[in-house]
Amino acid sequence: MNWIANFVRPRIKSLIGGRNATPDNLWKKCPGCGDMIFHRDLQAAQDVCPKCDHHLRIGPAQRFASIFDGGIFEELPQPRVTQDPLRFRDERRYSDRLKDARSKTGRREAFAAASGTLDGIPVIVAVQPFDFLGGSLGMAVGEGLVQAMQNAVQERRAFVLFVASGGARMQEGILSLMQMPRATITVDMLHEAGLPYLVVLTDPTTGGVSASYAMLGDIHIAEPGALIGFTGQRVIEQTIRERLPEGFQRAEYLREHGMVDMVVHRHQMRETLSRLLLMLMKKADRKTRRGHLPSAAETTPGAPNPAATT
Repeated sequence: MNWIANFVRPRIKSLIGGRNATPDNLWKKCPGCGDMIFHRDLQAAQDVCPKCDHHLRIGPAQRFASIFDGGIFEELPQPRVTQDPLRFRDERRYSDRLKDARSKTGRREAFAAASGTLDGIPVIVAVQPFDFLGGSLGMAVGEGLVQAMQNAVQERRAFVLFVASGGARMQEGILSLMQMPRATITVDMLHEAGLPYLVVLTDPTTGGVSASYAMLGDIHIAEPGALIGFTGQRVIEQTIRERLPEGFQRAEYLREHGMVDMVVHRHQMRETLSRLLLMLMKKADRKTRRGHLPSAAETTPGAPNPAATT
């Protein structure tokens, strides 16, 4: 037994540590360049590396604070759904994985939505973060997305979705796959109501999510360097037996080939969303007013009805 290592050193650390102990999360390593960044500098830069401009993954709290006016918003309640409906188990029980994810992130699910204003424009912002089970689409995520979009229709608010996902949640089987058509139908409700639906694709957006509601927006925006696609490059190459261009699933390549409309730096994201929403909301208002204006046939006595002519 090492008496110094097991008894003396821990005792000394406990005596001199106390409140002056240095936290172990003051510095964060950039996944892009490997540089160590002080946490306050990273927070001030909205989690963008000041050296290589790599966009680190962030959660709903940071998104809401950076988008809504004055950082003021009202978070929508999380829907309650059946937990572990299939009693799934692989190497671990699905229920245990959920508990670990909730303990790690402090959130109940891979989805959060809030309502507020963006430069005075009423908007609902939804975030599907990757840190909760890979942002996978399950019953709770699907129900939360549907309810948030329904609230947007009822309250006449634009809808902005920040999405990062690995696809459908395998532990919920067919029940997770059913969320894709449900979300698609609700997106149609937004379109029918004339409300803007903007999608911001962040790193990574893949699987069934990228093949459904994440690609149904009026405008698709991507963060720089974001990985976007249905499946991985290696799987595609093995299937078609051809060599694919390097970085063909990155945001910049997809913009060049028309898959996304624009690539926007995180520092310009709020300004860009505001400009797009203002333009789209004005267009929707004009259509609404035009739809209620009477036609010339309706206002002119004795004028023929065009619908009755052959």
